[in-house]
Amino acid sequence: MIKKVSLGLLVLALSTSSCVSKKMYTDLENKFAELKKERNALSDENEGLKTSKAQLENDNASLKSELEKTIAERNKLASDYAAASNSLKALKDSYDALEKNSGEALKANMDKNRDLLAQLEAKEKALAAEKARLEKLSADLKDRSDRVNELEGLIAAKEASLKKLKETLSKSLKAFEGKGLTVQQKDGKVYVSMENKLLFESGSWTVGAEGKKAVDLVGKVLGDNPEIAVLIEGHTDNDKITGTLTGGVENNWDLSTKRATAIVNILSANAKVKKENLTAAGRSEYSPIVSNESADGKAKNRRIEIILTPKLDELSKALNEI
Repeated sequence: MIKKVSLGLLVLALSTSSCVSKKMYTDLENKFAELKKERNALSDENEGLKTSKAQLENDNASLKSELEKTIAERNKLASDYAAASNSLKALKDSYDALEKNSGEALKANMDKNRDLLAQLEAKEKALAAEKARLEKLSADLKDRSDRVNELEGLIAAKEASLKKLKETLSKSLKAFEGKGLTVQQKDGKVYVSMENKLLFESGSWTVGAEGKKAVDLVGKVLGDNPEIAVLIEGHTDNDKITGTLTGGVENNWDLSTKRATAIVNILSANAKVKKENLTAAGRSEYSPIVSNESADGKAKNRRIEIILTPKLDELSKALNEI
């Protein structure tokens, strides 16, 4: 994660100069790429968790199928064993009846008896081996099932935590409904989106009084959830900045970054919010949610998105143990 202090110093340096140097602009682009890569990694990790769950369920079904096959084989061996036992009994009865017969007949009967005894012993050994294999498969199946249940429990707990976080934010920010603020849960994250009309004047990165109230309410929720990673993204429409704004902002990249940093500064003022969990990023005009062809569309694209992501340490540990 990009450290907030470094980004803050970079933004401060940009704001005190009359123009942005090529090196600073390139550095800013690189930091944005790193943030995008981190976001994609989190998304990939979430997809990896779903894939791992599906694989475990497939393995579970395979073990069940193998268990059923082993039981069928064991039953066949038991049936063969019973048949051999019956044959042995019949031969013994025959042996008793022929005991008075000639030595050759007696010897042949004894040879058959020995063969049947050898077959019976072999089937007993095979049956014991299958029984041991069946017990091992049953133990493996139980172990896999326990781990799948544990993973499903962690995923369910994560989803429940996200749902609770979303509901808490929605309740706290209810007063701003219809004022350009929305709260959504998707892709394993919670998104708080604020249109710039709630936060900034045109071309400015100073947060107004009404917008500050909304950001402060988000900060209170974050203070009660210290294990949440927070990415603040600034977005603009595709209108190019003409001239130089106050403070030396000359393009949408710089403006979106300054606005994201302004939100970070407000959140940081809350002592309960962990500063190391905060990241500011400028997305410029390159991540619109609607077309920029209308004034209403441009207004919706000019926004701040606060993206809350739970830490996945426990899920990663559970997957490593499987």
